[in-house]
Amino acid sequence: MTLPFEPTTLTDAQYHAATSAVLAQIEATIDRWLQDDVVDIDTHRTGGLLELDFGRGGKIVINTQPPLHELWLAARAGGYHYKHHQGRWRDTRDGRDFFDELSQRASEQAGRALRFEPPAS
Repeated sequence: MTLPFEPTTLTDAQYHAATSAVLAQIEATIDRWLQDDVVDIDTHRTGGLLELDFGRGGKIVINTQPPLHELWLAARAGGYHYKHHQGRWRDTRDGRDFFDELSQRASEQAGRALRFEPPAS
């Protein structure tokens, strides 16, 4: 498969640090929204797997894939695979940014505009 970009080569330690930061950033954003009564999303994390439960059967699952150095996102609209590229996670099919896709899919499931941002570098 030809990627629409050249992935950044990461060591295993760099990969784990980068994906841990992504999952922690998502959890912190949702915690802030819950505290501010923006939206009700339940989270459940087991290692490198983070489930976002929007109620009414709507879920988004974010999963690390250490052997491939990928980050995966599964939502009603389908499944997406991301590789690291210059500090961002990019879709292996079209190069779209992980946080843009997550924001779009979460907004669809929550029924309101939501915006996730990447962790600060």
